[in-house]
Amino acid sequence: MNKRTFIKRFGQLAISVPLLPNTTLGNHPKSFHTRTVSDDFWMNIRSDYDLKPDYINLESGYYNIIPRPTLEKLQGHMRMVNYEGSYYMRTVQWDNKKNAAKRLANLVNCAPDELIITRNATESLDLIIAGYPWKKGDEAIMAEQDYGAMLEQFKLASKRYGINNKLVSVPNHPKSDEEIIRLYEEAITPKTKLIFVSHMINITGHILPIKKICAMAHQKGVEVLVDGAHCIGHFEVDIDDLGCDYYGTSLHKWLAAPLGAGFLYVSKSKIAKIWPLLAEHDREPDDIGRLNHTGTHPVHTDLTINDAIDYHEQIGMKRKEDRLRYLQRYWSDTIRPLKNVIVNTPVDLERSCGIANVGLANMTPKELADRLMEDFKIFTVAVDGANVHGCRISPNVFTTTDELDQFIDGIKTLAKTG
Repeated sequence: MNKRTFIKRFGQLAISVPLLPNTTLGNHPKSFHTRTVSDDFWMNIRSDYDLKPDYINLESGYYNIIPRPTLEKLQGHMRMVNYEGSYYMRTVQWDNKKNAAKRLANLVNCAPDELIITRNATESLDLIIAGYPWKKGDEAIMAEQDYGAMLEQFKLASKRYGINNKLVSVPNHPKSDEEIIRLYEEAITPKTKLIFVSHMINITGHILPIKKICAMAHQKGVEVLVDGAHCIGHFEVDIDDLGCDYYGTSLHKWLAAPLGAGFLYVSKSKIAKIWPLLAEHDREPDDIGRLNHTGTHPVHTDLTINDAIDYHEQIGMKRKEDRLRYLQRYWSDTIRPLKNVIVNTPVDLERSCGIANVGLANMTPKELADRLMEDFKIFTVAVDGANVHGCRISPNVFTTTDELDQFIDGIKTLAKTG
């Protein structure tokens, strides 16, 4: 553990311990045992959220609802910026954005001059795909399970630069890390320049062995772009330890920042080679700010990133990760053995966290999503493609086991009756 990581973890512990009135060893489903806290703790967290009573929300993967304390801070920042007007915009907006970026860099353990705030993971990753110094005949490797918008961006790069995109397919239930690493390794040729890989596959919640993939790729002279859209604030991410070249994420997902917040990490040695999307004033080639000209934008969102991190750290990353994994295993371990039920997420604990995907043999994913909503008032999203046929289920820290019991009952009923 390096010094920066130690300081970060010590600080998280110091700020989170006072909020932990009762610590118990939870009796979790099947073989999953982890340190958790009392239900009272999580009910207090739930009380910070204004939840629509019309349905049970099991689709936090698209956008995490902002807790009330963070929302109130956002509204305060909006009033302040509106009050100060151009004065704020012409004086401190850039310093404040840079300070928020430093806070994020500390959260994910990278240098502050390697990270910029963007609007979302798509923008972050597109900045690299579109700005990479491609030459005709270069190759990029990606998986059919990767986010569709990124695959479309690679197609656009192929049309523009003449690169060749090689598609692999990640198994839903790999036997080992080596099986996944070999999948990417066997696709590499002397023309391969970049591997694009999901840290967590968005449609299944499958966590890939990024550190090992990066080590393999670098041995062969290939760079790695990581899609971490669902990772920051979901489970602990140490970018320095991963060893990737580029990492893009959204912050309005599991960190629960306002809509329109993300970041891009670029390894210091790679910054100069990336072509900016929008022109910036004169900067040194290795200044990551040259990739971050966004014009006038909602600066109150930048300010609220700090508040989202405050709330996140008050819960504690490890505690939050444990809770999200517990909720997923609570329902998935219960229904895996059932007839007609197909869980499209690996069973190994380290290969998933809060997100998983379930389908039924007796109905399409759309039919399953519709029936869950119509019959049981449970909101999910259907996924039907790339070897994944089911509904993505993504609870949040405000989700209760009573709500998951209703979901489990719904799956049991539909599995039997169709």
